[in-house]
Amino acid sequence: MKATLLASAALALTTGLAAAGTTVESCNRTVSFDAPPERAISNDVNLTEMMLVLGLADRMVGYTGISGWKTLDEEMRAGVEELPELSAKYPSKEVLVGADADFFFAGWNYGMRVGGEVTPETLEPFGIKVYELTESCAHIMQTGKASIEDMYADLANLGKIFGVEDRATDLINGYRTELTAFTNRLETGEPLRTFVYDSGEDTPFTAGRYAMPTALIEAAGGVNILDDFEKSWATVTWEEVVERNPEVIVIVNYGEVTAEQKRDFMKSNPAFADIDAVKNDRFVTLEYVEATPGPRNIEAIKTLAEAFWAD
Repeated sequence: MKATLLASAALALTTGLAAAGTTVESCNRTVSFDAPPERAISNDVNLTEMMLVLGLADRMVGYTGISGWKTLDEEMRAGVEELPELSAKYPSKEVLVGADADFFFAGWNYGMRVGGEVTPETLEPFGIKVYELTESCAHIMQTGKASIEDMYADLANLGKIFGVEDRATDLINGYRTELTAFTNRLETGEPLRTFVYDSGEDTPFTAGRYAMPTALIEAAGGVNILDDFEKSWATVTWEEVVERNPEVIVIVNYGEVTAEQKRDFMKSNPAFADIDAVKNDRFVTLEYVEATPGPRNIEAIKTLAEAFWAD
């Protein structure tokens, strides 16, 4: 990202009554706002970063779902240093209601579970509006293939909700310009077959057609070997991975098992010895915050492209 999260959060943005009467589409719902939220909560590191780059820290009462799985880098810590983490993992309804929240930015499997305790429907009686991460809509409705446009849509909708549309537009235009300039210079060959290894040893948890890494890989000149897997983030079998023979493996780094340990697991397992990526030691690491929808997606594309085409 060209502008740091801290610098973005420090901008004095007027939110006033600009969002009065605003409506946005959130998955299969239309959500209306009489005024911009004043006591917002975000879940997960990537969604929280979206709030920060829009300069909305002063409209938040906290965040959830980060320290239970991930660590914050220096830039992220600076952006949230004045905000409490209200829950290390998924928040309960009581946590959100107890914080007197009026807005929850979350997603399906990003702070909410289908049929779970915390959903837009269960929070509505308490006056808590929910905006759902676009990528996560695939868990509850038919959607299109993952696209970087999904991230732009979330920024634009948050801009409308909080009355900072100009800031959102400037950010999106900046990302578009940066990405176009980069991809126009990029020299690629035949799309490289790529597998996303998130976690799991018995069965791998990976990104399917509706998860953001599919879009990031394509922008960098590759193709997700599970591009036809009609899921967002889900498990497959190792047999499928071996059969599709990826040329590059993208490791998502977070949690107790490090990226290096995931790489060693694949390198040392005889079952994977004939996979091209393993034979040629072609692994690339993305941090969780880069692989999920958010402001760091543009840098993630650059990281992938360098790993794909550096030679």
